[in-house]
Amino acid sequence: MIDTSVAHPARRYNYWLGGEHHFPADRASGDAIEAAMPTIRLMAVENRRFLGRAAAYLSAQGVRQFLDVGTGLPAPGGIADVVDPSSRIVYADNDPLVAQHAAALLADGRVYLEADVRSPREILDHPSLRATLDLDAPVGLMLLAVLHFLRDDDDPHGVVRTLVDALPSGSYVVASHATWEYLPPTVVERLTAQNGDGRFAPRDGAQFAAFFAGLEPVAPGLTSVAHWHAAGDLPSIEDVACNGIVARVP
Repeated sequence: MIDTSVAHPARRYNYWLGGEHHFPADRASGDAIEAAMPTIRLMAVENRRFLGRAAAYLSAQGVRQFLDVGTGLPAPGGIADVVDPSSRIVYADNDPLVAQHAAALLADGRVYLEADVRSPREILDHPSLRATLDLDAPVGLMLLAVLHFLRDDDDPHGVVRTLVDALPSGSYVVASHATWEYLPPTVVERLTAQNGDGRFAPRDGAQFAAFFAGLEPVAPGLTSVAHWHAAGDLPSIEDVACNGIVARVP
């Protein structure tokens, strides 16, 4: 059942991207956060572009399997738009509205799981995942803009460790995480006021990098999502306020 009276991150993100799958509560929440941080839509767009560039990079390395945890609502620039057409993809999200629109993501070799990142073992053991992905062959694990919704009491390090430990050598992890480390104190104060339930957990670059200890970062390593393998006139790290990393499983 979809509770349209409470904002949901996937729908709010879709709103910032200019999508159509959101409700008044999502728009109100999105507008309040944008009032606190006027470049939030830029963050969403640059995070989506990072997803596309990173997925294309993995495809160029020969990766043909992807596990996208925290899929979000369908929007241009998704994994399937840039990877080899033969790739197998498992999408997972916990928003019932995403499940309703999952048909737009699916084709032969692509499945959707209604699942929560906080229960990684349930994702990994799901029969549909096991029927779609070969966990003895490299997998691209995509964790885009999802880890900052795991508080420390959700054991985020345990979540990431469980997912990564299931991947064979030669797999990759692509992740992004919002940060307040570059923002002026006045902006941080306003954002904190919008985070009354503490569900959003911003982390700085060092805290984010700690999730991937033991992996092999792809150059240039941890950087702004707007700058990873990007060219041209790039937005500032301060305006985007979101770190990204692509790392190989040794």
